[in-house]
Amino acid sequence: MMHPSFSRSARGAIVLHAVTAAAAAGWLKRQKNGALARAAGFSGAAGELTALPDGRGAIAAWVLGLGDNRDAFALAAAAAKLPAGLYRLGDVPDWCGGFHAALGWAMGGYGFARYRKTKKTGARLVLPPGVDGAEVTRIVENLFLGRDLINTPANDMGPAELEAAARALARRHGAKVRTVSGAALARGYPLVTAVGQGSERPPRLVEFIWGPARAPKVTLVGKGVCFDTGGYNLKPGSGMGTMKKDMGGAACVLAVAGMVMDAGLKLRLRVLIPAVENSVSGRAMRPGDVFNSRKGLTVEIGNTDAEGRLVLADALADADDEAPELLIDAATLTGAARVATGMEVPPFFTDDETLAADLARLGAAVQDPLWRLPLWRGYEDTLKSRIADLNNNPAYNLAGAVTAALFLNRFVEKAKSWVHLDIPGWIDRPKPGRPLGGEVNAARALYALLKERYGR
Repeated sequence: MMHPSFSRSARGAIVLHAVTAAAAAGWLKRQKNGALARAAGFSGAAGELTALPDGRGAIAAWVLGLGDNRDAFALAAAAAKLPAGLYRLGDVPDWCGGFHAALGWAMGGYGFARYRKTKKTGARLVLPPGVDGAEVTRIVENLFLGRDLINTPANDMGPAELEAAARALARRHGAKVRTVSGAALARGYPLVTAVGQGSERPPRLVEFIWGPARAPKVTLVGKGVCFDTGGYNLKPGSGMGTMKKDMGGAACVLAVAGMVMDAGLKLRLRVLIPAVENSVSGRAMRPGDVFNSRKGLTVEIGNTDAEGRLVLADALADADDEAPELLIDAATLTGAARVATGMEVPPFFTDDETLAADLARLGAAVQDPLWRLPLWRGYEDTLKSRIADLNNNPAYNLAGAVTAALFLNRFVEKAKSWVHLDIPGWIDRPKPGRPLGGEVNAARALYALLKERYGR
């Protein structure tokens, strides 16, 4: 199956060129029909789109300006602006051609359409030579799934709706699904229960398993806090403005899982999503409360707004019990990560040097960059509590992303390799194919990692 924005036939296709600002003047001089474009003031600025006439009143070609940046997905701007029709690539730099051109083109068609109609240009691209249309399709469709989940507001994306989305994806690929809730959740996942107990929408743990039992075990854990008020440590209004994205980790692992299952990678995949809402009520956890965890470690609640690490702790302990070959968790966990690396380069934490190198390399290769931060053991003592094994609010007001990762690491012992990704789940500076709103940061990088290791 191929994405509807592509065509294999080039019959009747109009040529689309793309040139940088530096190359624009020289490129136009070499074109028979470039004079009018020069007269119109085409400069090659990023996103600038100009028609080149054929001398008979028709359009012979279009040219897209790339500016001075090397954005691999720059052609998304053309897909979003061109009139309906069929197009094929002409002069396009290698760094935004081929696979990147196809993926960018498909990404350019994204719009969150649940509550209002979004404009569809109807522009289609002849699939560039050598590009696997099925691969582009599986990536972009699961990328869009994750974006839609994050962009859906919390009134329509609570724990039950997140569970339904996970179940729908799992069933589409024949995975086995189970949900733990109620008394069973309280017994087996006490920290998930503690975080979700303040909401009228009950918490749950959603799990699905796909692939042969004897294949290498890979487990994905995603933070599914569908809305985070901060609990009794209430966030200010400005802090709650985008908290529908606090289930971005769950959206990310669902997107990765969808890519993996559709590609038929040779692994046994397990996905765990603690789905909760962190609300304020007479039942909500309080600062100073102490709860047991699935692992048996007791946790003092120093701050009810540090809830993400609590739900992840129980899910990670469960995942760790079967000693997977690779354990990955993704979460919109700390503001400190955003301060450290911004919204475009999510940090990750691991003690596995090979895994760290592979993630950095593949993230760069697929234009889904990640940056390693240290699991600095010198900060371990900040997790201490006077009355429990751990406190979820470290006694240190610096290195918040590091101490959060260290907290999670206390619940991982048996996995052969573990990595934690602290993602924003959001795009705050729109670029071609990446509009303002939800984003499953690191999903493409993680898929590239799993494909390289288990795709043979």
